[in-house]
Amino acid sequence: MNVRPDIQTSSSQEPALGLARFVELCAGDAIPAEVRVRACHHILDAVGIAMASGKFDFAHRTLSALQGLGEAGTVPVIGLPSRLSMRDAALMNGLLCHGLDFDDTHLDGVIHPTASVFPAVLSAAIKVGASGRDLVTAYVLGVEAATRIAAAAQGRFHHHGFHPTGVVGVFGCALAAGRLFGLTSKELASAQGVALSFAAGSLEFLEDGAWNKRIHPGWAAQGGIVAAALAKQGFAGITRPYSGRYGLFRSYLAGEGMAKPEKFTDALGSDWQLMKTAIKPIPACHFTHAAVDAALALRAKGVSPEMIASGYVLVPEPVIAVVCEPQSNKRRPANSYDAQFSIPFLVAAALVRGKLTLAEIEPDALSNPTILALAQKISYEIDPRSPFPRAYSGELVLRLTDGRELRHREEINRGAPDRPLTNGEIVEKFRSNAMTAASRDTVQRVETAVLGLDGDVAVRTVADALGG
Repeated sequence: MNVRPDIQTSSSQEPALGLARFVELCAGDAIPAEVRVRACHHILDAVGIAMASGKFDFAHRTLSALQGLGEAGTVPVIGLPSRLSMRDAALMNGLLCHGLDFDDTHLDGVIHPTASVFPAVLSAAIKVGASGRDLVTAYVLGVEAATRIAAAAQGRFHHHGFHPTGVVGVFGCALAAGRLFGLTSKELASAQGVALSFAAGSLEFLEDGAWNKRIHPGWAAQGGIVAAALAKQGFAGITRPYSGRYGLFRSYLAGEGMAKPEKFTDALGSDWQLMKTAIKPIPACHFTHAAVDAALALRAKGVSPEMIASGYVLVPEPVIAVVCEPQSNKRRPANSYDAQFSIPFLVAAALVRGKLTLAEIEPDALSNPTILALAQKISYEIDPRSPFPRAYSGELVLRLTDGRELRHREEINRGAPDRPLTNGEIVEKFRSNAMTAASRDTVQRVETAVLGLDGDVAVRTVADALGG
């Protein structure tokens, strides 16, 4: 369904104005039912990851830090018996949703939208007493904005050392929170201008497996809430946050500007980007998935580690710096997060163990001598036929000790828009993740609450089920 003509905007004008009008004027019933149902499943996926993340040291240290800064609030920390203020909860829940790098990815924008937008709308909806249906509407609109902004860069934020989820997510969060706060289009435009100064997310974590990336979505969520709150009170934000001389694209892309400005407006209100957002079947960077599945396919054909003399993966050129270099680090990752961004290690782990789950990035796998020895044999080459960024392809070529060469190609990674996980598969993934941290009864209660969000139910009621 197309939104009304007065919501449309030209790609020649400052995009903040068009996105503001779209978010203010798009009625909830203009979002198709299938999109709204899928939205609840994306939120469920994020909630399951958040629950599983709560077991880890990074989660408890972050929560302790936030509790040390202020008093308890009314917004639940997903899966944990704590409540924080609206901003702190958005920060904490964003970290939890992204903590295992298992959350959804918009392939064209190379951004994890739900991990920032959902925590932002959860906090904002509780603050204003919104209904679940209001939350779902704001969530879909926030995802729509964030993914389109990111897609206009065509993957180039990574080239310049920036993580799009942190850099771009704050704009989607500002718009989504602003929708719930009742901002006018003028105020929503100003909120995006404020958000520009909150955009942040360095890729330096790739060098040592540091925890920084985990907190990027939460920082975007709380920044978006603050930007929306300031704009509602008349705070004057930058008028050209995207197209300005020092706007988002020229500043973060070394003066290059937008690669495809039309991504902001093409079929806005009819081509819903949530439906082009991939749910991860593997707990690792999305750039690695096709290579891992290729490894699993060759192992299923009888290839064992001792048969392999050497191998290489054909990889889309834009992702090499993220998952292939420097090779010495990637072949011997320092920790689980480092491993999630290593094609050599993940391919080796899949070939040795015949699966790639959270267990394959635990300490015993990271120190497994068979996996590490095989990782030393895995290199990469540029894939000249890659469809990136429409899909994240991968092809594994193995040279065996008997002289044979075997290969398997995954042109379209599982979970991509052309190979989406079903809603049923998403539910199963949620259960698998959530039950690592909670009882079966608790998991069922959370599942029922989240899948029932899109109605007249008060968000506060749903929130009670999310807390530990």
